[in-house]
Amino acid sequence: MPFSIAPGPQVDAVSDLPDAATLSLRAVHRAASDLRRGTPVLLQDGDHALILAAAETVGAAGLAGIARLAKGPAILLLAPSRALVVAPNPLLRPVPLVEDAAVALRLPPSLLDPAQLRSLADPTAERLPEGTRHERVSAPPLAAAALALAKLGRLLPAVIAAPHALMAREGLLSIDAADILAYPMEIATSLRRVAEAAVPLEGAPDSRIVAFRAADGGIEHLAILVGRPEELAAKGGAPLTRLHSECFTGDLLGSLRCDCGPQLRGAIHRMGEAGAGVLIYLAQEGRGIGLVNKLRAYTLQDSGLDTLDANRALGWGADERNFMVAATMLEQLGIPRVRLLTNNPDKLAALAACGIAVEGREQHSFAPNGVNDHYLETKARRFGHLLA
Repeated sequence: MPFSIAPGPQVDAVSDLPDAATLSLRAVHRAASDLRRGTPVLLQDGDHALILAAAETVGAAGLAGIARLAKGPAILLLAPSRALVVAPNPLLRPVPLVEDAAVALRLPPSLLDPAQLRSLADPTAERLPEGTRHERVSAPPLAAAALALAKLGRLLPAVIAAPHALMAREGLLSIDAADILAYPMEIATSLRRVAEAAVPLEGAPDSRIVAFRAADGGIEHLAILVGRPEELAAKGGAPLTRLHSECFTGDLLGSLRCDCGPQLRGAIHRMGEAGAGVLIYLAQEGRGIGLVNKLRAYTLQDSGLDTLDANRALGWGADERNFMVAATMLEQLGIPRVRLLTNNPDKLAALAACGIAVEGREQHSFAPNGVNDHYLETKARRFGHLLA
């Protein structure tokens, strides 16, 4: 017999629709996802338009689509620090290492194929033949937004791009450059609490985990509440607080390359002893570059680079994290003042700049283990961490 579906609750279709800001966030999220799949997207700003694809994921079909829809020759956009390695010629030497700038290279036809583009984007990939020539050209006005979109997809900041006429879109997703550049701040302030549960932890049995999700439906960030820090804050206190960026290798696997695992577990134990605290667990692996790129950075470190130089060799900045995420979570938890458990003075400044009152810093260092000695030394010498 035929089945029937009982009518559900009536929904106001107009009021239930996302607002314009949410639609913009979702469009940026989708565009970053398209780049991860190797699908070209259309980037525009007024009269300017670029069709682009990520150099590390684009395939033959994507390159053919760019060639078909372009109204000019394709170029490769790279972060300046990566371009200095890919095209080491005197014209590139003066380029400052500015995180939001880009260098544009016109490539010979032999390099416009997926394997060669991946080699240009990824310093851990097979190297190009010696003597390969590139021509530097002026970067288009949308270059910074194009690289920012690749970074939002946790891809290497290297894109193949060409001018586009805006008439023939052929189903391409179109995204405004301004929405990409505004995304980090907008996505952080859109975070909302979506779930909470008691999760007793070793060293802190009275613990809860609160999950936060942004308006684009992307990855969640977590807050681990030990005791009742929000009640302490309501009385004017400043709970012990740690901002901890996720580290799959250290937190979960116990990697000896870093001190993340000891810092995570040590912070929870310390909050348990204090009776209250909050650990903001940020989904910003590898100082914001993502797990895949962190593994690439490890490969470069094994070749002699330190943490900072490895990130730059990949085209990323020294620290790409967005601490407005943490500030928004603390605000929604009702914790406007904190005592920060950290060795990183930049966290103090960043959180204060985002509107959270930092009442003090609590030391949180652990002895080297024989493997992470150079890593910790680099933290102190090049990142300014207060480990002594």
